[in-house]
Amino acid sequence: MDKVLVIVESPAKARTIKKYLGKGYDVKASVGHIRDLPKRELGIDVEKDFKPKYVSMRAKSKVLKELRDKASESSSVLLATDMDREGEAIAWHLEELLKKTGAPIKRIIFNEITKNAIKEAVDHPRDIDIDKVNAQQARRILDRLVGYLVSPVLWKIFYRGLSAGRVQTVGLRLICERENEIKAFIPVEYWTIEGVLCCGGDRDFEAKLLKIAGKKPEIVSEAEARSIVEEIKASEIVIEAVRDRKKKRNPQPPFITSTLQREAAGRLGFSAKRTMAVAQQLYEGIVLGKEGSVGLISYMRTDSTRVSQEAWAQGKKWIEENLGKDHVGVGRRHAKGKLAQDAHEAIRPTDSYKKPENVSSFLTKDQKALYDLIWRRFLSSLASPAVYDVREIDIAAGDDYLLRAGGRKLVHPGFLALYPDRQVEEGSWIPDLSEGEAVDIRSLDASQHFTEPPPRFTEASLIKELEDKGIGRPSTYASIISIIQDRGYVEKDGRAFNPTDLGEKVWESLAALFNDIFEVDFTARMETELDKVEGSEEKWQDVVRFYYDPLLIDLEKFSDRRDELKKLVQEETDEDCPKCGRKLVKKWSRNGPFLACPGFPECRHSRSLEEEEALGRECPECGGQLVYKSGRFGRFIACGNYPDCKYTEAVSLGISCPEKDCDGQISERKTRRGKIFYGCTRYPKCKFASWDKPVERECPSCGNPWMVEKTTKNKGSFHRCPSCKHEVAPE
Repeated sequence: MDKVLVIVESPAKARTIKKYLGKGYDVKASVGHIRDLPKRELGIDVEKDFKPKYVSMRAKSKVLKELRDKASESSSVLLATDMDREGEAIAWHLEELLKKTGAPIKRIIFNEITKNAIKEAVDHPRDIDIDKVNAQQARRILDRLVGYLVSPVLWKIFYRGLSAGRVQTVGLRLICERENEIKAFIPVEYWTIEGVLCCGGDRDFEAKLLKIAGKKPEIVSEAEARSIVEEIKASEIVIEAVRDRKKKRNPQPPFITSTLQREAAGRLGFSAKRTMAVAQQLYEGIVLGKEGSVGLISYMRTDSTRVSQEAWAQGKKWIEENLGKDHVGVGRRHAKGKLAQDAHEAIRPTDSYKKPENVSSFLTKDQKALYDLIWRRFLSSLASPAVYDVREIDIAAGDDYLLRAGGRKLVHPGFLALYPDRQVEEGSWIPDLSEGEAVDIRSLDASQHFTEPPPRFTEASLIKELEDKGIGRPSTYASIISIIQDRGYVEKDGRAFNPTDLGEKVWESLAALFNDIFEVDFTARMETELDKVEGSEEKWQDVVRFYYDPLLIDLEKFSDRRDELKKLVQEETDEDCPKCGRKLVKKWSRNGPFLACPGFPECRHSRSLEEEEALGRECPECGGQLVYKSGRFGRFIACGNYPDCKYTEAVSLGISCPEKDCDGQISERKTRRGKIFYGCTRYPKCKFASWDKPVERECPSCGNPWMVEKTTKNKGSFHRCPSCKHEVAPE
């Protein structure tokens, strides 16, 4: 009997599913998308209702051939790609390319890779959801239109290679506008008054001035603050009210994509990209010894906090068995977000009984940390609230001043037993006091403060802002943040995002021409329109046209404003051109900012803004000083008299080229995509190249004259022979 062919995206996912399906099934991976818009052309016929031109990816030709051959030999094909729009689109492209094989093709989806979920999916196959495909198609076409039509505008203002994106540009906008708020912020002085009071014996407690004559205090000077302190000290001070109450603190719901990324950033220091990569591994399957490959979490791209009945019941049972009945929550909580489509479940462990410490030996450090976070957050969401005793004391000082003291203590941990706070609470408890008791002052001080500007965005706060404003969707947050960093538009200072000079100028130029296209509300509306396409409420072509028409109008204005926009982003300096006397202006290139004469092309003087480190050698051609410079392919040595003298040479590592009869040296270089490699300074005469850094050390096993440096998580740093693969510790 012919086997059923099951197609997934990744080999890891294929291994896990194969384990559950058994002998009657053949599971293969497409390794992501196999068809897309062409790379070197727009690929969209805007005159024919935005008809896309899809081409098979060259890199996937072998994969596609194997899938076609397998489909031809199979009784049927099941497309088991991820359950989001992207997964549905991959399934549709596979169906389009495999339908000529004649095998019946169906779609299956599952929220977790477990035996029961896979069996349920196989028992209930369905057709491709074309509405979900159209939503993805509309998004892809919109992104292509922006990339191909707006990015060239940046090339003409700055330099070729910059890019604009429909959603990531709005992310850049938020960061730049926050930076403008910070620069424009004017701090305002204010004062607070607090101290330590006591009621006989050792009953000390801290209190803070709450009201003056029944109103919130607004103390703006030191003199005013000192005067109030003296008046309070001179007043009769008594306990006016004592209030005791219980306060419950409910657990947070299980993770959705955005909250997982935010918590992983705050608790673990993970970037959104790193979080999603590790979550994908946990979802697709981890080999747990003899148990084989097991999917440890449910699908990680979701905006719903809904949990299945089975998972809910199992989690409750675990809490009762391990923490006691008093820690089990009552009822079911389901906090549906304002953007949630509720099609998926929350992110949760597939088996609550797989405690992180029980599987940690099979996980990497990142996998263990993230799994522990997901496991604890899910179980804590099913636990009882934490309960505090809260005591609040009002203290009257004379007729005009009211001070307040407060304290709380934890009396039932509830969910905190599973998911403790990031920072330990240090709330002190207030001693037993009675109304009417006289109060003494041990100390009372005034403190100066200044209002602070809004904080710069971190990954966590930027994701929250994008989510709150409806920009992008769960699957896009990580790519938004990665792209604006990769393009050099923002950089991190600690955990905070700062826009670079280039990033601010890019947004300034885009805002001048495309402010409506990259407006926050407009972008959020586009996301809503894409949701309507998925829900069969809108035609995808109408959504694309809604965006394309104003884009076209903005593009038509560019030719008339090109010179204006170029001047907008070029800053004039106080430095004179040494050749013609004009004031030099700051410009940008692939290699960073530089100063250039505005008289170009008549005057071609320019110089880098980077500090040029002197090499201590003379140029062999003109006698000038050689300096280190940075180019698109890494550091190099050049004459300080450039552009009059164009002498250059590569930066050597001081290691001789290992190729026979070559007198070159090894230098560090970069590919066009910025990846570091090591090559010979005699290139192109000598073609030696290595991804790993060579070291001058003879292999003790085979005598090869050189080895390379390697580092892995398990072994640390070591040297490996490229010839016989022998490994030794560094000298």
